[in-house]
Amino acid sequence: MPTASEVKERIEIGIPGSDAEVTSDDNVHFSARVVASDFAGLSLVEQHRLVYAIFGEGELGGSIHALALTTETR
Repeated sequence: MPTASEVKERIEIGIPGSDAEVTSDDNVHFSARVVASDFAGLSLVEQHRLVYAIFGEGELGGSIHALALTTETR
């Protein structure tokens, strides 16, 4: 099971230049706030898809049961 710091690191590597704040009480359900210039011009759905794409098939809904996102453009 990933930790909040591991999820944060993966997001920041997957979206270079981003800043992520990730929390979890149980290392299964995560909340993340991601700020990135890559989100400029993207709809909210597209921003979330960009973050979700970092995690492989089966990982979301598997070892990461839930990932609640808040995204912001720099």
